[in-house]
Amino acid sequence: MRFAIFGDIHANLHALQTVLADAESEKCTHFVCMGDLVGYNAFPRECLDLIRGFDCPVVKGNHDEQASMFGFQEGFNALAEEAMNWTRDQLSEKDKDWLRALRLQRQVRDFTIVHATLDTPHKWGYVFNQLDAAASFSYQHTALCFIGHTHSPKAYIRDGSVRTIAFDEIDLQPGKKYLINVGSVGQPRDGDWRSAYCIYDTVTNKVTLRRLEYDIASAQRAILEAGLPPKLAERLAVGR
Repeated sequence: MRFAIFGDIHANLHALQTVLADAESEKCTHFVCMGDLVGYNAFPRECLDLIRGFDCPVVKGNHDEQASMFGFQEGFNALAEEAMNWTRDQLSEKDKDWLRALRLQRQVRDFTIVHATLDTPHKWGYVFNQLDAAASFSYQHTALCFIGHTHSPKAYIRDGSVRTIAFDEIDLQPGKKYLINVGSVGQPRDGDWRSAYCIYDTVTNKVTLRRLEYDIASAQRAILEAGLPPKLAERLAVGR
């Protein structure tokens, strides 16, 4: 099996289509979505429809939760809240019901997926460093877990201690635990504007990071035409 594992789409249809096309060309057989399908960008309905069409495992992200709630919720900055108010207006009640019903974490085959952290997934904490990773490792019951939320690809290993490891291609070793952030499809924040996602090959036991250029100009133009804040278009180009 070859799993395409991706998340933090944030309504960026151009980026999502590029990732899915690449996954197909890389002969991925299964798809897994790490949440935050909506927010920030201009195509929330279209991205929801595309992912639902795959009927693949999906976990809930904090933007998915906010979009399915009623009225203002604490925890978002002004820019994110403005985009969220617009997003809520674009979604049908059926869309919101689907987002509301998503689980916070789940096991897929022999690995776990969660948008934020395993220790407190409902509090939407971030795994930024080894200390954060150690807290999640304490609740990780599979050798491999994929996360998102920070929009930055990063990998941690627990093999006696918790360490950060290089993340282009990881050879998974027996007896060790791995916590891997797959990065963001629609709004990377590691200084690289290209979309990020991972491929997990269960035959070779490797996890590979993919970075892809997409039609960023069209994505930016769609944000402006939708009346969303121009800063949301500008930040796509700098990966922040």
